[in-house]
Amino acid sequence: MITLFYALVLGIGATIVMDVFAVVLKKVWQIPSLDYALLGRWIGHITRGTFYHESILKAIPFWKERQIGWLAHYSIGIAFAYLLLVIWGIDWLSAPTFWPAMLIGLGTTFAPWFIMQPAFGFGVAASKTPNPSLARVRSLQAHFMYGLGLYVTGWVMAFLLH
Repeated sequence: MITLFYALVLGIGATIVMDVFAVVLKKVWQIPSLDYALLGRWIGHITRGTFYHESILKAIPFWKERQIGWLAHYSIGIAFAYLLLVIWGIDWLSAPTFWPAMLIGLGTTFAPWFIMQPAFGFGVAASKTPNPSLARVRSLQAHFMYGLGLYVTGWVMAFLLH
């Protein structure tokens, strides 16, 4: 049960770091990030039996899709933090190390590239978007920040726990 609690704190902290980075990109350089309403729309349509879309942008909007998307975004962040603690053990929080956090963080790029983007109609690794290379770099940047967030949040937790 304690692992789940630590994963909750770690995942929320890491996801906040990822989101703060996205806000900075948008405010300073006008670089948009994923609209989590699209994630919520996708999840909503999954409950009705549709996993793949020609274009999620053209799919019928779903009730409370933005809230569903944000809840899913943070739930996914918590789930991957839990994975880190399962693989490296809860003792990782005693003295967090960089590479496990980065492996999990960058590993999370698998989800958008090979699950979400194809299901949204954007192709594998954004191959059907106007600028696939840029989309891939942005995805890697965001997930690097999530990994950095795992590391930094881990250190904050280590400080508070000891």
